[in-house]
Amino acid sequence: MNRLGSFLVRHSKLALFGFISLILLSSVWGFQSFGQLKAGGYENPYSDSTKVMDILTDTYEESTPEVVIVVDFEAGVDAESSATSTNNLVKELREVSGVDSVDSYYSLGRPASLISDDGKATYVFVDVEDDVTQATVAAGIADEFSGEYETAQVYVAGFATVTASINSVIEHDLARTEAIAVPLTIILLVFVFGSLMASGLPLLVGGLAIIGSFFFVWISTQVTDTSVFALNLITGLGLGLGIDYALLMVNRFREERAVGKSVADATVRTVESAGRTVLFSGLTVAIVLASLFFFPQYFLKSFALGGVVVVLLSVAAALIALPAMLNLMGDRVNKWRIIKRDLTPKESGAWGNIARFVMKRPVAVLLVATLALGGLASLSVNAQFGQVDDRILPQSEPAAIASNVIRDRFTAKEGSPIEIILDGASASQVEQYVLELSELDHIVSVRSSVGFAAEGAMLPQFGPGIESYANGNYQRVTAIHDIDSRSPEGVAITDAIRAIETPDYEVLVGGSAAIYTDSQRGIEEQLPTALIWIVVSTLVLLFLFTGSVLLPIKAVLLNILSLGATIGFITWGFLDGSIRWLVGDFYVTGTIDTSSTVLIAVVAFGLSMDYELFLLSRIKEQHDAGASTEDSVANGLQRSGRIITAAALVLAFSFGAFATSGVTIMKALGLGIAFAILVDATIVRALLVPALMKLFGKANWWAPKWMKAIYKKVGLDH
Repeated sequence: MNRLGSFLVRHSKLALFGFISLILLSSVWGFQSFGQLKAGGYENPYSDSTKVMDILTDTYEESTPEVVIVVDFEAGVDAESSATSTNNLVKELREVSGVDSVDSYYSLGRPASLISDDGKATYVFVDVEDDVTQATVAAGIADEFSGEYETAQVYVAGFATVTASINSVIEHDLARTEAIAVPLTIILLVFVFGSLMASGLPLLVGGLAIIGSFFFVWISTQVTDTSVFALNLITGLGLGLGIDYALLMVNRFREERAVGKSVADATVRTVESAGRTVLFSGLTVAIVLASLFFFPQYFLKSFALGGVVVVLLSVAAALIALPAMLNLMGDRVNKWRIIKRDLTPKESGAWGNIARFVMKRPVAVLLVATLALGGLASLSVNAQFGQVDDRILPQSEPAAIASNVIRDRFTAKEGSPIEIILDGASASQVEQYVLELSELDHIVSVRSSVGFAAEGAMLPQFGPGIESYANGNYQRVTAIHDIDSRSPEGVAITDAIRAIETPDYEVLVGGSAAIYTDSQRGIEEQLPTALIWIVVSTLVLLFLFTGSVLLPIKAVLLNILSLGATIGFITWGFLDGSIRWLVGDFYVTGTIDTSSTVLIAVVAFGLSMDYELFLLSRIKEQHDAGASTEDSVANGLQRSGRIITAAALVLAFSFGAFATSGVTIMKALGLGIAFAILVDATIVRALLVPALMKLFGKANWWAPKWMKAIYKKVGLDH
């Protein structure tokens, strides 16, 4: 770090303007990524349900319709005027650019499962071409055809339509959030940094990291599907870490100048000390976020990519551009001061007094704080986890209204059937399987190459196209059900179908319910691997940073306790809508989104480690200088407490602004991370850490000789 600091002092302009130029050059491609991002990514690509989708596409040349239209008639679906209006609508839809095919209740043989319970509404299915932006085509269809059409009322739903709506809402929310959050954040930064000049530095670090990250997102969109939600994490985390790292570096620079060091020497010492903390902090946060790569869904992988990239670029900006800027600015970093008092951190003060107060009664503080966090964590005991669907949208959105029409008025979920592929089954085996399948609860009807079935009996009914259900070695079976696919009931019906014994041939179960089930299972199966990765990598990095065995273990356990409290808070707020008074209205599904909960936990854990390193770096510095454990903790908290609290407040505000989003998972993400940050910066760092370090005493710094040898050999204790 000394060599890096010396280089930056000698070549400040080259380092600063070279780094900025590289970021600006990358933005030429980076900003092109926005139109190529997607709102899906919750499916498990390695599951049976994905195999079914591939077989239907490749072998049967069929796919789930991207746009599902409900046509509602006052006269009823069997009236001649209704058929005429629908046929006219179908003709116009087929002329829309990007539309591949259109089918309706009338062209499909008028099956009863396509009629609403009141007999007044039916479906039109639109397939969109693969080589176009399907969400754009769907948005155009929704804009043109939603509302009154001849004798009907038209509602436009479907995956592509919901995707387009989510993209639109998020784009609008981001603009509104930034319009509110950025000016208020700047005001907060002015008071936190004490001067207008210094308050611009975190915007420099965060801005460079955010813009640079868009380039890597663009690369990702060229090779794989990438989620639009990654942009939210990039902007929130980039700005937050820019604030964290800039505050740490500026604070240290001011300290070194206060003891008489020249600007150049103060810059070098800042890089050596605070820069080392930033490096380890960034590596820890990046490694924790990298755990999201273990999950199969590209929704979470996109967050892993965006998170890791923005963290590493934040570190690079804080260790290259920021020290170069400090060396060029010198004491002008304090120019245009808003706070007239001395901006240099004090040797004693409120934070040191809090630490000494806690260390005089560590057991009592530990008990009360642990009970408080444990009480919050207990709220998650009854949590029911699920996956997102159209209900994350504001209920005033046309796509949400249309989806609710389908949910409320159609018992048979024709738009989201269970698709089953039998591999190697004979005609008699297909019939036996179909009859057994039709007897299951919530199965309304079943169609196959041998005909239709319901309630354990074959029906004297045939529809167009079922003869194609037999294709080579494959037999396609389609089951219509009467439940919400993306719900616990969807998991139950998928498991029931997969439990049907078929010893002589292979069965693959797909469709919306199976996709939902496999997505849940994919997260559950990879969760232990992700947890092991997080815990082991964190323990190793913290040992290399502190040389202690106990301190890393303590940090991990406290973070787990803090996360438990956060998940309990999210469960309380979103499971039954208790938090709507604060974040605005949203659709209560009775479940907590699994992917969002994993994301909140991982991001919060990483940021908690960020503050842990801020605190431990100053405590260890004091201890290495010969101070007792008690004095080290008090002085370390005094030196870092204001930084941690100020950074946490601004970061919590930055993420908390997402709670104003109209998309439910963004509300949960913003509020959950903000809550975790505030709990960690107050209860954990100010109370639990001093209490435990007091109780452990000299054991805080213990490690076996062979581990101490590794620590010293690596050379990270200076």
